[in-house]
Amino acid sequence: MAEPAGGRPVTVSDVQQLVRRKDEIEAQIKACYELLEGQKGVGMHEPLVDAEGFPRADIDVYQVRTARHNIILSPTGLQNDHKALMKQVEEALHKLHAREKEKHAKDEAEAMAEAMGQSQSPARAFAKVNAVSPGSPASLSGLQVDDEIVEFGSVNANNFQNLQNIATVVQHSEGRPLSVTVIRGGRRVHVGLTPKRWAGKGLLGCNIIPLQR
Repeated sequence: MAEPAGGRPVTVSDVQQLVRRKDEIEAQIKACYELLEGQKGVGMHEPLVDAEGFPRADIDVYQVRTARHNIILSPTGLQNDHKALMKQVEEALHKLHAREKEKHAKDEAEAMAEAMGQSQSPARAFAKVNAVSPGSPASLSGLQVDDEIVEFGSVNANNFQNLQNIATVVQHSEGRPLSVTVIRGGRRVHVGLTPKRWAGKGLLGCNIIPLQR
C-alpha cells in the first residue's frame, strides 16, 4: 500500500477509510449478483442466447452483461477492486500495528532512560571531608580529603540540617558498616565506612564540614 499523502504514517482513520471503500464495493457486488438473480437466476455463466443463437427474450441481456462486466470481466472490475482493497486493508493494519508496537517500545525505552537518568543524575553534595587521619576508620575505608559527601548512611542533601545529623548516624552505627557516597573528581564513589574505636579521637578519624550553597 502506498503511504498516505505527504509520506505520513498510516493512521486509524486511513484504515477506516479503506474499510468503508471495501464495504461500498461489497455492496455494489451484492447488488450486481442480486440483479443477475432477478434475471431468471442467470448468474455469471448461464448462456445469454437461446438454442437458435438469438439473444434470450426472457431476460434483459444488456443488464446481465453490464452486471457481469462490472463484477469480473473488466480489468478494473469490482472483484479486482475488492481484492486490491482487501490487500491494502491488511497492509495498513500491519503497518498500524507495527507503528503502535514501535511507539510502545519507544515509550518504554524513554521511560527507562528517564528513570536511569534520574537514578544516575549527580545528587547534590551537602558536606565535604577536609581532613583524614592516617590509620583511622575513615582512612581505611578509602575516604579522601576533598571528597564531597552525597549520602552518609540515611543522611542526604534533602534531610541534612547540620553536622549533628551525621554524628547521630555515626553513634548509632558503631561497629556496623555505613554506606557513604561521595563525589570525587566529578565521579560518584561508594565507600563502606565502619565507625569504631581506634587509637585517635572519635569513631571516624576525619573532619567533615558543611558545604555552603
